[in-house]
Amino acid sequence: MWKEENNKLTRTFRFKDFTSAFGFITRVAIESEKMNHHPTWTNTWNTVHIELSTHDAGNMVTEKDRKLATIIDSLVEE
Repeated sequence: MWKEENNKLTRTFRFKDFTSAFGFITRVAIESEKMNHHPTWTNTWNTVHIELSTHDAGNMVTEKDRKLATIIDSLVEE
């Protein structure tokens, strides 16, 4: 579940292994590039932490962030 805190949408995803996490990152990167809206993220082994905010709007959460969060959720493979 995404949390809105400190003017960011944040969520941490956990996967079965590094390869699964990296595949997810790749899918997110492709969709982010299509939107020209890029997340801040970290990856450690099977964990990916993502933060979304709109820099052009003064680093606030906007509809653009909510749209990307919905897309990101759809990219998680069960």
